[in-house]
Amino acid sequence: MTIGFSTFLARPDVDEVCELRSPFGIMAFHGGNLERTTDVIATEVAERCGTSLYAVIQHPPLREHVPSTTIRPEHSRWLQAFVDHVHTVIAVHGYGRETQFWKVLLGGSNRTLAGHLAGHLQAALPPDYGVVDDLDEIPRGLRGLHRDNPVNLPDNGGVQLELPPTIRWNKQARNWSDHEGTPRAPQVTTLIDALVAAVDAWTAQSRV
Repeated sequence: MTIGFSTFLARPDVDEVCELRSPFGIMAFHGGNLERTTDVIATEVAERCGTSLYAVIQHPPLREHVPSTTIRPEHSRWLQAFVDHVHTVIAVHGYGRETQFWKVLLGGSNRTLAGHLAGHLQAALPPDYGVVDDLDEIPRGLRGLHRDNPVNLPDNGGVQLELPPTIRWNKQARNWSDHEGTPRAPQVTTLIDALVAAVDAWTAQSRV
């Protein structure tokens, strides 16, 4: 049975973060111990770009997957405030599928922003990683196109950025990057820098 979002947020081992800055937003509502490293990436990109942030962070050992389509503004005053404030978003997620272990996927309803991000990520990431912004090449369950998905609620919609385990894993430390005291993996630094450059370029053109 799926737990309700408001009930989930009331747990003592769940933190909800909302920081309202510019009308461009970064989200990581499956952060913390669930889709590890996603909240760290979202937080740093938002801070460096001066954009708004909404994150939900689960503390170990909790690992509860609340479906994206059930994460609704009416169940959270902070999510409502975030959605009302921003015009465009990037939602950072983690996924794991053996057939796409090295692919960064760009779903969501804002396909212009997806293409923009793809260009920056392709130029910056090591060649081992593939960047996919063609929806036909993204598994249906990872496309992020449902109208109730939080990434599509702002006026301009957004991009669902799905990150494979290989980009979030610190190979040398044998743990998730930036998780439970694990040092940052080099590719996470590269990813964050590329996202910052992409968001700065996008907002500089007033395309929020």
